[in-house]
Amino acid sequence: MGKYVAKRIIQLIPTLFFVILTAFLLMKLIPGDPAMILLGPQARAEDIARFRQQLGLDRPLPVQFLIYLKRVLMGDLGISLVYRQSVLSLILERLPVTITLSLCALVIAVSIGIPAGVMAAMKHNSFIDLLVTILALMGLSMPIFWFGMMLIIVFSLELGWLPAVGLGDPTKGLWDVVSHFILPSLALGILSTGTIARFTRSSMLEVLNQDYIRTAYAKGLRRTLILYRHALRNALVPVITVIGLQLGNLLAGAVLTETVFALPGLGKLMVDGIFRRDYMLVQGEVLFTAILYIFVNLAVDIAYAFINPKIRQTYRGV
Repeated sequence: MGKYVAKRIIQLIPTLFFVILTAFLLMKLIPGDPAMILLGPQARAEDIARFRQQLGLDRPLPVQFLIYLKRVLMGDLGISLVYRQSVLSLILERLPVTITLSLCALVIAVSIGIPAGVMAAMKHNSFIDLLVTILALMGLSMPIFWFGMMLIIVFSLELGWLPAVGLGDPTKGLWDVVSHFILPSLALGILSTGTIARFTRSSMLEVLNQDYIRTAYAKGLRRTLILYRHALRNALVPVITVIGLQLGNLLAGAVLTETVFALPGLGKLMVDGIFRRDYMLVQGEVLFTAILYIFVNLAVDIAYAFINPKIRQTYRGV
């Protein structure tokens, strides 16, 4: 098991290097000079040149990358050109909102997706199976921003049940904060709900066709015992991997959701940074999100190895 974890961690090194290089090059392709943007159109040419020198933008591209790589390895993502604050501190300030939103969306997706997938498999080729399949496809196909706006129109503007935008005020009680997360979590979780439902259905159908399930029926075991103790337990092993991967997708999908619902998280911060051409902020946030996604996948792989005895046996024999 230790060899498996060590191998996965070593495999991260080239991936992390590629992510840092990609983040650096992508920002170089974006038009606009950060020095001119920060100093404004009235700035003199010598002031712009001096500021470019301070930022290291006057050096060759490989040298700029090496300087950037060294700073990143030391945990320095630069200073925001607009906020005049450390990019890392800005990200850490907004991170709890994005993490909370993503976890709430994941809870909704798992709570709905797994029961729906199990039910569809147990009622294979029935109306319920068809209904779950159609709803899962609708969830996969529905744009997050469109679904978010529909939720605002129905539950906020028409019915007035839930707040449309903002984070809520903790001094007004827990419900004020929770109510502000319900609609964004539903909007963000709809995509993962469809994915989890479809994957659970497929996994459950595959397990139900295994010989040991037929043997259990032949021995006269109760159907509920076979389904929930033997079939569901094995069917959920690969689903757990999908759930972990969905958490990474939810972190990325928070960009649109936070913009629609005006939540002050990482997604909203990135959109604001793009519109204001905050060179260092966008670069730092892209890199931070990519690294977070990579480590979430690493945690999923390690968790999967713990619950899957085949992986443990493979590396035990190495």
